[in-house]
Amino acid sequence: MSIKLVNIVKKFKNPDNPTEEVVAVKNVNLEVEEGEMVTFLGPSGCGKTTTLRIISGFEQPTSGEVWIDNKNVGNLPPNKRDTSMVFQNYALFPHLSVFRNVSFALELKGMDQNTIKEKVYSILELVGLSQFVNRRPDQLSGGQQQRVALARAIINEPKVLLFDEPLSNLDAKLREQMRGEIRRIQKTLNITSIYVTHDQIEAMSLSDRIMVMNKGEVMQIGTPLEIYTKPQNRFVADFIGRVNFIEGIVEDITHLYIRVNYNGVVKDIPSFSGDFAQGEKVVTVVRPESIKLSAKEEKIPFLHGKITNMVYLGATLEYEIDTPIGNILAIVSNPLEKGMFKIGEEVGIDFPEKTAHIIP
Repeated sequence: MSIKLVNIVKKFKNPDNPTEEVVAVKNVNLEVEEGEMVTFLGPSGCGKTTTLRIISGFEQPTSGEVWIDNKNVGNLPPNKRDTSMVFQNYALFPHLSVFRNVSFALELKGMDQNTIKEKVYSILELVGLSQFVNRRPDQLSGGQQQRVALARAIINEPKVLLFDEPLSNLDAKLREQMRGEIRRIQKTLNITSIYVTHDQIEAMSLSDRIMVMNKGEVMQIGTPLEIYTKPQNRFVADFIGRVNFIEGIVEDITHLYIRVNYNGVVKDIPSFSGDFAQGEKVVTVVRPESIKLSAKEEKIPFLHGKITNMVYLGATLEYEIDTPIGNILAIVSNPLEKGMFKIGEEVGIDFPEKTAHIIP
């Protein structure tokens, strides 16, 4: 079951000034392949949930088309679109058992009890709740309640599964566990899914592809690897993970690399987004884990700086370094093996050209 969004626009009346309109979603185009998990990622108010609700039918677009399974579903209500939504607040019936919460939709369809029992137990086994069939929601943990909500969403075997920030009410450890469960179940069922979140780690760990949004617009669509290593603009680079922005001037351009001058130090960067010209000012995206540090006397060719802060996190050590071109963040793995610098110590700084990426 594929999904296609064509020039989706959604405008709302400005509550502070009814004569004005606010554009919540601006010309969104997307194709989701059958069995794919695509995440809408962005800050609060960027339009990701509105776009999800337009797909489900709970919101109507101001203009544009929604296609599901090669059919234009713009005129269909939510219950006719063969989609199912997993909400942030679970929305379970508090007075019903786990079994009844999951079986409720099947009972409304008038399905016979033996078939209902078989389907419910099969789904509860899939989500790891078969031993809790008789418990009420208030007798379950938050993670278990979310599993019930997931089971209820997939019991009708929808062709499209929609997730609206379903893990935001869970603690960090449960979120991590449920991320793995959702991905496992989605792959097991091979169900086309769209997931909305503002959590970058959630998006990176769950998705086949990520659509990054800001102020109603699509900033970039790509795999987690593409989004992280080859961001198309400064917003995407800054929103996904932690990053250093290092400015330079273009000296030369070939089909293999862009030669950039950083205050007299030249590097040939093979990864870049956009068209550039000689003499143009550009920004190089360098992730903190790509920064290489050495003792000052080792004469690293890029630049030198002074350690101003350090945070030891066990597996990694984070350094903040004051340099002539601004603060640089470096993250070093296995610090006990590689050695540790002290606050106030001067260090050499470099990064491998292949780990950097140039944006306008």
